[in-house]
Amino acid sequence: MAIIWDPPLTEEARNWRDIARRLAHDQLAPLAAEIDRDQRYPHENVQALHESGIASMFIPEEYGGGGASLIAFCAVIEELARACASTSGIVATLQLGALPLLRAGTCAQKDTYIRSIVAKRESISFALSEREAGSDPSNMQTLAIPENDGWRLRGEKRWIGGGGECAYYVVFAQTEPGKGRAGIAAFIVSANADGVRDDAREDKMGMRGTVNTTVVLNTWVPAESMIAAPGKALKLALEALNVGRVVVAAQSNGIALAAFTAAARRAAVRTTFGQHLVDHQGIGFKLSDVATRLSAGRMLAYETARSFDTGQDVALIGAQAKLFCSEAAHDAVDIGVQVFGGEGFVKPSLVERLYRDQRATEIYEGTSEIQRLVLARAIHAEFNNEEQA
Repeated sequence: MAIIWDPPLTEEARNWRDIARRLAHDQLAPLAAEIDRDQRYPHENVQALHESGIASMFIPEEYGGGGASLIAFCAVIEELARACASTSGIVATLQLGALPLLRAGTCAQKDTYIRSIVAKRESISFALSEREAGSDPSNMQTLAIPENDGWRLRGEKRWIGGGGECAYYVVFAQTEPGKGRAGIAAFIVSANADGVRDDAREDKMGMRGTVNTTVVLNTWVPAESMIAAPGKALKLALEALNVGRVVVAAQSNGIALAAFTAAARRAAVRTTFGQHLVDHQGIGFKLSDVATRLSAGRMLAYETARSFDTGQDVALIGAQAKLFCSEAAHDAVDIGVQVFGGEGFVKPSLVERLYRDQRATEIYEGTSEIQRLVLARAIHAEFNNEEQA
């Protein structure tokens, strides 16, 4: 019996997981250290993701995708993250960018853009965050100004995943300054349009194979480019992020699995003072804690995905999954480095890379503090209403 709990997957999810596992073993793992070292976008991995069907697995079959469940998607993300966290992040970005169109786009928009990205092996990036509007998107400064039967989009988006590598952006912009979330609308924008450019690629601590850019906008788009009207767009963004948080939970679990496996193997054979490391309580007990949290985190992530697949609201359980799994992964990579000692502190080292990659999971798709804020507000609302009743 394995020490880490394994999810009881459907045949569909097992098939997708097995595809991801083979790709991870054959291509992703051998390239991961080089991709991290050179901080380069792995076009060969992206091509393999398209060829395997993983890049479009979350898109409904009617638009040429795989029509996969969120459980299957999480199983794939977990496998990819164990081998190359950056590549798992690229796949997560592909999904997040397409979700607003899939959920709120018109039939014409879906036919035009969703079919196109599948057929042409392209992608859509999610452009919400700004320098002064990361955790608080209602404070965004990017403007959408009515102009010539369309809209002039003007502003800067920051930390945009896939920026400069995508074909389109879903851009969230303020139509009425001062109105906060009530004035925010969403638009589909071609990355090649006049007045759209990726200005700077971030030099990152971890996830160095992913691309995050500043996107500068001063471009006109036609009226039919609007995906969500003012007052509806931020809700759409948060719905996409709710799904994204489940995906980050799965990614966190994949990173933690890689760190735990490496540390456990090391501790089982490395001897000090006449004992294997794992037989020293200081190490063995810590690994036991990691294994327990990892099993619990996987249960939480897969149950959240199952809830989504059955039509349930996952805003709160998704926040819990993202919070728990990302912070449990933090502990896992920290202990992984400690078990390897000096070898875990130098490059190239698997646990050193995992240590840096993991840190992003507590930041993007909502920081740990934002997840706690979401949950604290829900606690207040539930028990305040109970008191009044």
